[in-house]
Amino acid sequence: MKKKVIRISTIPMSLDVLLQGQLRMLAEHYEVVGVSSPGADLEKVEKREGIRTLAVPMERKIAPFKDLVSLIRLIRLFHREKPWMVHSITPKAGLLAMMAAWICRVPVRVHLFTGLVFPTTTGLKQKILMATDKLTCACATRVIPEGKGVKRDLEQFNITSKPLEIIGNGNINGIDLDYFAHTAEVEEKAQAYRKKDTTTFCFVGRMVRDKGINELVVAFEKLHQAHPDTRLLLVGPFEDALDPVLPETKRVIEQHAAIEWMGWQKDIRPFLAASDVFVFPSYREGFPNVVIQAGAMELPCLVTDINGCNEIIEEGVNGCIIPSQDQQALYEAMEKLLDTELRETLRQQARPQIANRYERKALWKELLQFYRSLEG
Repeated sequence: MKKKVIRISTIPMSLDVLLQGQLRMLAEHYEVVGVSSPGADLEKVEKREGIRTLAVPMERKIAPFKDLVSLIRLIRLFHREKPWMVHSITPKAGLLAMMAAWICRVPVRVHLFTGLVFPTTTGLKQKILMATDKLTCACATRVIPEGKGVKRDLEQFNITSKPLEIIGNGNINGIDLDYFAHTAEVEEKAQAYRKKDTTTFCFVGRMVRDKGINELVVAFEKLHQAHPDTRLLLVGPFEDALDPVLPETKRVIEQHAAIEWMGWQKDIRPFLAASDVFVFPSYREGFPNVVIQAGAMELPCLVTDINGCNEIIEEGVNGCIIPSQDQQALYEAMEKLLDTELRETLRQQARPQIANRYERKALWKELLQFYRSLEG
């Protein structure tokens, strides 16, 4: 009989996007059950991955009463299912699932930290976030940081004294190199977004302050004034309720002739294929998938010196690294990357660097070995 593994995230989109294919792979060796808040994405995961799924409503934000209700529901679920392992991702699911699994004495309790918020916060909020992460770790039997930067922060802030083991070279699921490639289909779609005799910078992600959008827009305005043959593609949704950009930033995005906002896109490959440089001036990350995806699409990447980004990108090899929240450094690096010879040098190394370190099936093999090591 296969051992039962519960994989849990706060919202179903995380299971759908972050663990695509991984759950099906694990289901060949274990009885896998996916758990998250209810939604169409959860049903999608069940069909695509061939696993059973269960819905437990969970709030992403702090909501004491609703969190208590969710905790009780998870305790009942774990008591009924009697899993061998509970493996959580995302902060709220990690806190609630590790507490519930500890209460139910689930033998193996694993939490994967995909990113940490507290290092970039201060005051009471930072203390609360650190306390919840400490509680998550205290209830877990194993803690996995997604990358070296996350591991370093967990150690430096004394979040846990437990051993911290990174799976493979980091990242939650690796990358499908057959999908993120210049296929004929992608090239055909990219033609609609290409512009001749223009250097195109591309950003993909949420259009929020923490992604460095304010700095990016100001830097690009200055760049375009000096170099009119430049363009900025912005791919992703605004989140005005959570972390809005400045009103003037949004106004420039809407009105600037050389800035094209594409909104949320299910398939980002054509936009990457139509670009010359990927720019990602984020304030904080765990291990950003989009930088790996851009590299796989043969784009030199301009990133900030933060967790994950500075592990994926090597200065002068497959991209450039600048200080976070430094508008002038961002402008200077973008101007530097107008050099076609430099871009070509970086481009030639972009995909090989990703392929050698983050190929999906290689990471799956490492993950399966990790699971096997816990069977005892």
